[in-house]
Amino acid sequence: MAGSLKKVIAGVILDLDGTLLNTDGIVIDVLKVIMVKYGKQWDERKAHIIVGKTPLEAAAALVEDYGLPCGADEFLAKITPMFSDQLRNIKAYPGANRLIKHLSLHKVPMALASNSGRASIESKISYHQGWKESFSAIVAGDEVTAPKPSPEIFLEAAKRLNLETSDCLVIEDSLPGVTGGKAAGMGVVAVPSLPKQSHLYMAADEVINSLLDLRPEMWGLPPFEDWIQGTLPIEPWHIGGAVIKGFGRGSKILGIPTANLSTQGYSALLSEHPSGVYLGWAGLSTRGVYKVVMSIGWNPYFNNTEKTIEPWLLHEFDGDFYGEELRLAIVGYIRPETNFPSLESLVAKIHEDGRIAERALDLPLYSKFRDDPYLKGSAL
Repeated sequence: MAGSLKKVIAGVILDLDGTLLNTDGIVIDVLKVIMVKYGKQWDERKAHIIVGKTPLEAAAALVEDYGLPCGADEFLAKITPMFSDQLRNIKAYPGANRLIKHLSLHKVPMALASNSGRASIESKISYHQGWKESFSAIVAGDEVTAPKPSPEIFLEAAKRLNLETSDCLVIEDSLPGVTGGKAAGMGVVAVPSLPKQSHLYMAADEVINSLLDLRPEMWGLPPFEDWIQGTLPIEPWHIGGAVIKGFGRGSKILGIPTANLSTQGYSALLSEHPSGVYLGWAGLSTRGVYKVVMSIGWNPYFNNTEKTIEPWLLHEFDGDFYGEELRLAIVGYIRPETNFPSLESLVAKIHEDGRIAERALDLPLYSKFRDDPYLKGSAL
């Protein structure tokens, strides 16, 4: 948890789409539909071409890249109503509400600086209680002459907060946002919204895996006080399915028997949650409920090609239970996903994660979820 103080700041400027709100999922759903109408197929590997751009810039990039038989304005006019219909379904990223409430509680001035238009910003945040009142200023892409990566939007946000640029911290998910924040002379924390892209954000002062990993005290701000015994309580969520054969590395390579679940049908759910290590409870249909620690993500050491979930039930079993129904209630967060220099260091860290989960799950705020009806199959 510890880290050295980077600088003391007085205000925070936040991006919206991809930083506070998981807009990407809705955008991709819309693009999948519209591309079919043009006889094309959306390629998720090209998501980076629209990240951090204004709506018109993103439309122009898509029209050019996919060779669509229309102009950017026409394409934007077609997708905007489709997107607007889905605004109420855009979820906040884990840690977004926590951060906004924390900064508001401690009276830290906040601004939103987004390349989206003002009307779009207002509509999006209207579905999230307390957000609009928490921001002392909102600067939209249609209120400046040059959007990100120009620093103008950040300079205007600092002006409206009545703060010096050097006293501001920018939190951004996109490279244009990071570039603009640094050009404005501000401290910048990058939270990349696309997987396996952290190495591209070297210009940022700090790169974190998710908002759950932000340490305000590193920027001279009041620290979060909700970590308990090395864990962060989160809003519980559920996932389940039949136990499948995994990657052949749990017991064989790591000496740690994981009960793998198929991600088929769960990609949207997993996209809502940051990669990392979590703790919770596992219900096996014929055996009972057990403590569990699990990794969610791409496992950098093994370089997975898809986001997976690999639970380790903290119990000694006599044999395998492939095919059995496994249900998980995920109730806490331990750490971000990270790479390791050796297999030995990876195994040591997994065992440390297991010990943390084992102890923490005895705490009343976690142990109460052992009786979650979902684990016993009585609720979906």
